[in-house]
Amino acid sequence: MRPVLPRWSGTLAVKAAVFIAVMCCALAALLGVLVHVQVTNQTVGQARDQALQRLTQATERYEAGDTLWQGAGVDPPELPRELRDLAVDGDRGTMVADRAGRPTMWAAGPVDGERALAVAVDYSQQARTIEGLDRAILWSSGLAIGATLLVGAFAVTRVTRRLHTTALVARRISAGDLDARVNDPRSGPRTRTGPPDEVAAVAAALDSMAASLQGKLLAEQRFTADVAHELRTPLTGLHAAAELLPPGRPTELVRDRVAALRTLTEDLLEISRLDTGRERVELDTEQLGPLAERAVRAAGSDTEVRVVRDVAVETDRRRLERVLGNLVANAHKHGRGPVVLTVDGPVVTVRDHGDGFPEYLVAHGPQRFRTEGGTRGHGLGLTIARGQAEVLGARLEFANAPDGGAVATLELAPE
Repeated sequence: MRPVLPRWSGTLAVKAAVFIAVMCCALAALLGVLVHVQVTNQTVGQARDQALQRLTQATERYEAGDTLWQGAGVDPPELPRELRDLAVDGDRGTMVADRAGRPTMWAAGPVDGERALAVAVDYSQQARTIEGLDRAILWSSGLAIGATLLVGAFAVTRVTRRLHTTALVARRISAGDLDARVNDPRSGPRTRTGPPDEVAAVAAALDSMAASLQGKLLAEQRFTADVAHELRTPLTGLHAAAELLPPGRPTELVRDRVAALRTLTEDLLEISRLDTGRERVELDTEQLGPLAERAVRAAGSDTEVRVVRDVAVETDRRRLERVLGNLVANAHKHGRGPVVLTVDGPVVTVRDHGDGFPEYLVAHGPQRFRTEGGTRGHGLGLTIARGQAEVLGARLEFANAPDGGAVATLELAPE
């Protein structure tokens, strides 16, 4: 099972910091090893040459019968066994070992058959030099890594801050604020802050997309409003003419279609007003249970109202009744009975027992006139209900019950 990492570990800044730290540590370790090996080889080589030179001089004095100076002798007890065995075998060699608690460079060679002549040269200064070099490498590596991390974190944070700003603007656009723009200072071809980079390209693309989307939506809104306004005048005349027709079945059909067309026109006008975002609510305190019962009676449908827990809400009564009426009407038109409206505190649910909402509606919300799979669409009623709910500051969600049927849930803010 893979371990669950905290959310902050997935951020770009953390990943960049870890990458920079790993690369700096690897580079510092490589350079430190190279410098350590180079200096150590040079220091040890100089000490070895000095010890072998003194061994040559000691051998000449020993063969001439002169007295050896201090630090030179035949088979000294401190001589490392490995080096003595090498000398007894007829070879000359050197080795660093401790002598009286001090690092010493030994050099030994064969004399008088199976005996070894050895010379000890103090190696303390060279050992201190190598230790000081290692400490300097560690300190300089730590400082270099820290400075690189600070500079890298500063640079990456600037980039991630711009990406975060771009993401916030994208969320605002998706929430309906089409006036939101990133306006990255590097979006231009050549600015004072430097040439454009990839983040600026993303920001510019997002701003361009938002401007294009805003233009298309405004054009659609103007078209919807213009069509609805143009239809009102001929529909008024058509309605008056239908009232003058003689009674009969054809007249009833004409009047019914004219009424449906007038309703559609009024719905289009209402949607165009909602699209502009200029609707203003007239707030008042209302008991939710009685208000829901009035909305059901006005809809003129056989709907059961259940008040589990009544509550007072601050809302626009006309708009809320419009929302509930549309939900109830949609349940009867596109679902099957029984239709139940339930009030449980500030939450109102409308449920039918039909085939349920289409998958696209549950996933993305109501869309005007959309049909799918040859079935009837859900018209404009749910679109208007969603728009009016947003004006009220309420949340309207659509789902399907596990045992069948569509469920619309409206959540209001209690007083």
